[in-house]
Amino acid sequence: MSQANHDQEDFWTNNAGPTWVAYEAPLDAFLAPVLDGVLGRAGVQNGHGVLDIGCGTGGSALLAGDAVGPDGHVMAVDISATMVARAKERTAAQPWVRIELTDAADHPFQMPQFDHVISRFGVMFFADTAAAFENIGRAIKPGGTLSFATWGQIPANPWFTLPAQIAKAELGAPPKSDPDAPGPFALRDIDRTCAMLARAGFNDVMGVAENMAFTLPGGAHEIAALSMHVGPAAGTIKHFDADASAKSRIQAAMTDAFAQFDGHAIPAEINFFTATKS
Repeated sequence: MSQANHDQEDFWTNNAGPTWVAYEAPLDAFLAPVLDGVLGRAGVQNGHGVLDIGCGTGGSALLAGDAVGPDGHVMAVDISATMVARAKERTAAQPWVRIELTDAADHPFQMPQFDHVISRFGVMFFADTAAAFENIGRAIKPGGTLSFATWGQIPANPWFTLPAQIAKAELGAPPKSDPDAPGPFALRDIDRTCAMLARAGFNDVMGVAENMAFTLPGGAHEIAALSMHVGPAAGTIKHFDADASAKSRIQAAMTDAFAQFDGHAIPAEINFFTATKS
């Protein structure tokens, strides 16, 4: 594993991992439309074999396991030991679902064994994305499908941009990050991502940006509360070790900002990619 992926492993195990476990329920609910889009495009059916990349706390593995049933099999992988442990707990009643702590980028897939590969926001963190896709392709049976989702263009995703702006206004600017480095927006460019998939040996490659809306039952208040722990505002708060007063102001400002959207539904641009393997 490269140093870049060691950094990702550490981040998702020791930093983000515990947070995603703690806020598993609202995150699964908030991002459910994306997972539905991935699975709907994949064509998973009873008896199929599925590889789930970046399974996180196991929500995607659960649904894939339901779709394939006991006659099928699911291998769900993640580099976060924290989230893998939780995913194993959640899928314990589905013995045909196997959760593994491994990096799909260099996992030694021995033979084509999967009808489908799926991923909800799990393929944007590879140190060498093209090489990772080539390795993943080795695991797919001839005629099998690849279906995954990534975040689209940064300005079209206010769940990231608004909290970032609000936290910056309150606390100052955190260190800049490279959006093209492994991270949420690394595969925001559809043409570039499709070209990588083609070079990795995939056929029928397609990418489409879809406008979506994310909600939670508690509306803007609950979305702001979640954003205090997940996303760029959370990173800025941690970087500056913000006190309770500053946190309160940031959360209030985010609540007001999210409330401006109709129905408190936060618009988003999500890229959905599909491909086949010959």
